[in-house]
Amino acid sequence: MSLRGYLAILASGWRASPVRMLVACALVFSSYLSQPFAALALKLVTNDVIAHDAHGAALAAAFLPLIALVNATGDRIAHVLWVELSNLNLIHFEQELGDLSQGSRGIEHHERRDVADRIELLRNEGNPLHLAINSAVRGLALAAQFVLTVVLLIRVDPILLLLLVFGVSPLLAGRFALGIVWRVRAATAEESRRAAHLLDLAVRADAAKEIRIFGLQEELLRRLRDSRVTIRRQLFRARVQALALTSAGHLVFALAYAGGLLLVVRGAIRGHHSVGDVVLVVTLAAQVNALVFDFAAMSQFLQRSTQAYERLRWLRGLTRRLYPPAESSLEVPDRLRDGIAFDRVTFRYPGSDRIALEDVSLRIPAGTTVAFVGENGAGKSTLVKLLCRFYDVESGSILVDGRELSRLPVDAWRARIAAGFQDFLRLEFPLLQSVGLGDLDRLDDTDAVAAALERADATDLLARLTDGLDTPLGASLGGEELSGGQWQKVALARAMMRTEPLLLLLDEPTSALDAHAEHALFERYAASARVVAERTGGVAVFVSHRFSTVRMADLIVVIDGGRIAEQGTHEELLGLGGIYAELFGLQAAAFA
Repeated sequence: MSLRGYLAILASGWRASPVRMLVACALVFSSYLSQPFAALALKLVTNDVIAHDAHGAALAAAFLPLIALVNATGDRIAHVLWVELSNLNLIHFEQELGDLSQGSRGIEHHERRDVADRIELLRNEGNPLHLAINSAVRGLALAAQFVLTVVLLIRVDPILLLLLVFGVSPLLAGRFALGIVWRVRAATAEESRRAAHLLDLAVRADAAKEIRIFGLQEELLRRLRDSRVTIRRQLFRARVQALALTSAGHLVFALAYAGGLLLVVRGAIRGHHSVGDVVLVVTLAAQVNALVFDFAAMSQFLQRSTQAYERLRWLRGLTRRLYPPAESSLEVPDRLRDGIAFDRVTFRYPGSDRIALEDVSLRIPAGTTVAFVGENGAGKSTLVKLLCRFYDVESGSILVDGRELSRLPVDAWRARIAAGFQDFLRLEFPLLQSVGLGDLDRLDDTDAVAAALERADATDLLARLTDGLDTPLGASLGGEELSGGQWQKVALARAMMRTEPLLLLLDEPTSALDAHAEHALFERYAASARVVAERTGGVAVFVSHRFSTVRMADLIVVIDGGRIAEQGTHEELLGLGGIYAELFGLQAAAFA
């Protein structure tokens, strides 16, 4: 358990609510410290009874029900406060995890396996994180109780101080035991993600058709079972080893405490200790036994929680390293007058030796429509990612009206982009919001949403929905389920919400539409692009495999192996008789 992670837990409680934290801490400490004082009261009662001191015995005895009353009331109040603090802490933790995942300017961390493994572990830490603050404070209270107990014991006989030394053995054993388990958890994180994916496939409605057609039920369930069994076996072996280790630690302490009890009892028989001392030690014996078990269990629980905070800290550090503060010395132009240019751009994805784009130079004049075509993996989507500044170029530069894109404020630049992607979101909100989220300032503007649906050729969808724009979408939340093509139209309408972009992007967003529907949509898109070009000088970029669609672009760019192989109009490229002409001919023959 790291001190830094432990302090982070306490700080999170203070950040959630300082007043609740202080009151809850006071109640917990009073509850735990009252137990050894109750044992001391029993000692005094016993000695006073033997001495026939009725007044002293009554005073000492009155302390016991008072402790019980305070603890019973305090525990109930503390429980309410801990639940509230835990909920606030979990909300903050999830907010920070979401911000670390989605709040950075790039997407490199989304494509890293080590990030995926840590996020998988964090997503499975709900209970430890929910109870982390309570456990951290209880750990301190247990430590205070343990110290007070040892002080009372050594007042009886200093040799009992050795119990403090032996009390370390179950704590160390618990720490090493948890380390065994968590090393296995970390090693099986990828397998756990695989199992979660298989379970997701097993219950998803959109997977049902292919599973039945291809008879994948048994194969899918077999793989899920094998994956879970593999994880279970490794964790079971680790837990058995951890159990043996913790049992050994507790046994060492139990033997030491038994020896201490024997020493005190023999001392009382010889007259070196009072009967009250024996009662005190015997009472504390039961408390210490439970205390050590609780402290060992608490340490393991806290180690899990602190590991979660360490993972979160690791993610913070990673995002700071991957996305250092960018220089934003230039302003995004109000309108494009020259256009966008790639100047000898080279790029490779982090961690990869393969060059995704090499020495790419391209000028997209203001107000034009350009289409990127090429085989899968040629680099088309990489160009789109660079335009969106999901990544920065390795060498060369991208210029927006002569201004380096890397020096423009990333949020201000993205605010002037309207984009639709192949892997679009299925936002299960009312249609009004699912579309309106494409322009937060007009989220609930029914006229703007209706116009976006019109531009996306989705008015037929609006007409068939029972409650129109107020119809909830998505069957998982009890709304209206849509077909793949209908979901795609909603995403395209969302992309059409911004009416004054400098850059319109459509990265294969019509894969669920037939060729005729796609062609009709791109005609509407081209018309919108012309309106935008007149208003802002904006450029329109789209990526598609259908050549009947891309032929309407002002400029067609053929990407091959990360380089620009050809560029020109449809007629010019056919006249070259190169890659474009060959691919166009193959596709035309397929539809002949």
